[in-house]
Amino acid sequence: MSTGRRICVLVSLFLLFSFISGCGEKNQPSALRAKEQVIRYNICAEPKTLDPAKANGVPEATVMLQLFDGLTRYDANQQIQPAMAESWQISQDGLTYTFKLRDAKWSNGEPVTARDFVYSWLRALAPETASEYAYQLFYIKGAEEYNSGKGKKEDVGVKALDDKTLQVVLRAPAPQFLGLTSYMTYYPVYRKNVENNDKWFTDPKQYVCNGPFKMVSWEHNQKITLEKNPYYWDEKNVKLNRLEIYLIESLQTGFTMFRSNQLEMQNEVAVQELKSLQGSKELLIVPDASIDYYQFNLSRKPFNDARVRKALAMAIDRNQIVKYILQAGQKPAYAFVPYGMAGVEEKDYRQEGGDLFKEDIETAKKLLAEAGYPDGKGFPKVTLLYNNNENIHKVAQAVQQMWKKNLGIEVALQNVEWQVYLDRQAQQDFDITRTAWSPDYLDPMTFIDLFVSNGGNNNTGWSHPAYDRLVSEANSTGDQKTRMEAMHKAEKILMDHMPVMPIFFYTHPVLIKENIKGVITPSFGTYADFKYAYVE
Repeated sequence: MSTGRRICVLVSLFLLFSFISGCGEKNQPSALRAKEQVIRYNICAEPKTLDPAKANGVPEATVMLQLFDGLTRYDANQQIQPAMAESWQISQDGLTYTFKLRDAKWSNGEPVTARDFVYSWLRALAPETASEYAYQLFYIKGAEEYNSGKGKKEDVGVKALDDKTLQVVLRAPAPQFLGLTSYMTYYPVYRKNVENNDKWFTDPKQYVCNGPFKMVSWEHNQKITLEKNPYYWDEKNVKLNRLEIYLIESLQTGFTMFRSNQLEMQNEVAVQELKSLQGSKELLIVPDASIDYYQFNLSRKPFNDARVRKALAMAIDRNQIVKYILQAGQKPAYAFVPYGMAGVEEKDYRQEGGDLFKEDIETAKKLLAEAGYPDGKGFPKVTLLYNNNENIHKVAQAVQQMWKKNLGIEVALQNVEWQVYLDRQAQQDFDITRTAWSPDYLDPMTFIDLFVSNGGNNNTGWSHPAYDRLVSEANSTGDQKTRMEAMHKAEKILMDHMPVMPIFFYTHPVLIKENIKGVITPSFGTYADFKYAYVE
C-alpha cells in the first residue's frame, strides 16, 4: 500500500493532553517561563541503558522516544504516521515492505540513510549483541536464524536499495509489523559511534540520535537533560527548548517536588495521595493497556510444581488490591492479555477470551497439600523480589499477608533499585519477582510471544511445545481470525500452567501542571511523548 496508509487502533489507547505548566523557578513570571519552553518530568527510575538494541524497560523507552524516530511514529490519535519513512508500499502478498526515507539528519548534521537501518537492525540481531528484544525482529525473513547462529547475516531480509530506499522481506504476513517499526529495537543508531566506542550510549557528548531532542547531560540517578535537536526533520513542530527528565525513584519525593513547582509532571502518583487529589485538575488517570504480574522461577523448588504456582495465584484477593490499595480504577487480572487490544473484527481481545482462572482459597489449599505442603507446612523459605516503588511495595505487602493468612506460607520481601532489579530478572536470580508489561505495539502478540521457549524476556524457565506451536501458527498468517484463535489457545495454556501470576490491569495516574499542553501519553510502550509538548 502507499504512504497514506494509517492503521487505526482502539479508541483511548492514545490521549493528547492539553495541559501546561510553569517551568522556571517558583516565583518567575509566567511569561518568562513560557518563553523558556522547559518541562521537568520525573520518570521515577534510572534507565539501565540508552542503547536501543539492548533496552527493554519503559523508563528506557520513554527517554529514547524523545531522542529517536523509527520508520514510523504513533500520533495522538492512535494512528501510525510516517516518521523516518515518508512513504511505504506493501506487496500484495503482505511479505515485502518498501520504505522511502525522507531527507533527514542525525543530531550531528550527517544524513540518515537506509543503510543506517540495515546496520542497526542487523546489530540488534547479532548473537554477540545479546539483545533481549531481538525476537521483535524475527518477523523478518532469516532474522531468527541469524540470531540463533543457524543462519547468515546476508540472508536476513533487510536491504538498502539505495540511500533512501529500504526493502524488508518478512517470513510471513504480519499485520503488526508496521507498528513495530516505531519501536525502540527498530531505531537506527549512528554507526561510527557504535564501532568506535562501546560506551557511546553513556556519554552525552558521543550520543548521536535522530529524534526531536538530543541529550546534553546525564547526571546518574538524578536527571537527564535534553535539548531541541536543530537537525530534526520536523524541527518546526517541536516547541520545547529543553526537557529535563528526573530519575527519582521515591514517588513521595517527586510529589513534594511537584507541589513546590520543581517538577511539572510525574509519571506516577503514590496511592496515599490519590484521595487528596480527587477532583484536582493536576491529576489525570488515563487508560493503560498494561499488566502487573509475578513471575515464578521454575528452576527452583517448589515453583517447579504447577500445583504450587496455581495455589499461590488462586489465594489472593485482587479486588481488594485494586479497590483499597491502588484506588485508581485498575481491574483485577484473571488472564494475561489486558483490555485494550483488538481481537477479531476489532472486538476487544480480553472480552473475547474472558477470565481464564478464578480465585478459590479452598482449591488453593487442596493444591498446596497435594504438592506436599498441607497448610503451608514444610514450605521452603522464599523471597519476592521487586523494584523500589511505594505502590508496588504496598501490593507486595498485601499479597504477602494473603498468602500467610490463606495458605500458611511465609514469603520474605526484597526491594532493589531498577537496574539491579532488571539484572537479577535477566539472570533468573529470584524465587518470585514482580513484573509489569506494557505492549510494544497494539496487538495481543506483544504479550503472548513473551513466553516462547528461551524467549529474550521469558525469565521463568517455562517451556511448552504446544504453546510454541500456537505462537508460530499465529505468526505465520495474516488472517486475523486464525491469529486470534491461536493466541487465545496459547494464553489458556499459559494460565493452566501458571508460570506467571496476573495481579491487575493498569490505569495510569499522572501528576501534571495545568499549563502543560500537547503531551501524548500512550497506553503502551512509553510513559509520554514530548515531541509536540509546550508550555503555555
